[in-house]
Amino acid sequence: MNFTKELRVSRQGFRIKDYDPSYCGTIKRKEALELHDSRLEELQEMQDRFYAQDQHALLIVLQGMDTAGKDGIIKHVMSGVNPTGCEVYSFKQPSQLELDHDYLWRTNTRLPERGRIGIFNRSYYEEVLIVRVHPEILEKQKLPEGNKDDPKIWIERYEDLNAFELYLSRNGIHILKFFLHISKEEQRLRFLQRLDDPTKNWKFAPADFAERGYWDTYQECYELMIKATSTSHAPWYVIPADRKWFARLAVSSIIVDALRGIDPQYPKIPESDQRVLRELRDALAREGQKVSNKKKVSSKK
Repeated sequence: MNFTKELRVSRQGFRIKDYDPSYCGTIKRKEALELHDSRLEELQEMQDRFYAQDQHALLIVLQGMDTAGKDGIIKHVMSGVNPTGCEVYSFKQPSQLELDHDYLWRTNTRLPERGRIGIFNRSYYEEVLIVRVHPEILEKQKLPEGNKDDPKIWIERYEDLNAFELYLSRNGIHILKFFLHISKEEQRLRFLQRLDDPTKNWKFAPADFAERGYWDTYQECYELMIKATSTSHAPWYVIPADRKWFARLAVSSIIVDALRGIDPQYPKIPESDQRVLRELRDALAREGQKVSNKKKVSSKK
């Protein structure tokens, strides 16, 4: 759809404030739901071919503030996908084992195999987001002496991430990165919903409210990160997230567009193998005919 092009980030002059979190273009909710359903049907069919072809992989990165809708995107956009060909990983506070490795190690071990769609609910980009907002986290990363105090550390991490994603793309892993852009007021309302609904209390933690106090710093870090790491081989999309129905339509449309570009096909069977398959089919058909004949004889007795 045309509106998805507006959501793709160009590094030239990118500013978060230029994107309206409540944007939905000219699309109405009813139309969006219908379009979303049609996207899911196409996604299911294309994922089947993608899995069968077994040549490419697709990595979907979801980033956003608390309540931006990352879990909802996974649930509603990927609901029609065969679980065999889809893997979802959530990255939270690193374990001691993960801290004993480089910061990309834990996500490297979760990259999707060929033929599969991998979803990162938060990702290696946390290393230039929460770690930048809370520099004390660097103290736990066991970096070589002087690294954590180097003023160029964030620029170098952007360079590392761009190089890493270029390496992935050269190896057939296609990357789509979504920043779910929610307004501070909408987050406040969603927090209240979680607190007012006993079935959603488990989703809320005091730390979530504490992070809200760093809102402006996070927005600045997101802007710097997106501007530095949106590339032709791994683009960022800013998804207006105040309206969940629009966010889901936008993400599903972009994923389908990417799969169309890959144009996966079912593997072609060599003629020699096709002859074997035809012979096996004929044998099964003859077997079925014998069973049918026996049933006719039995019914006449």
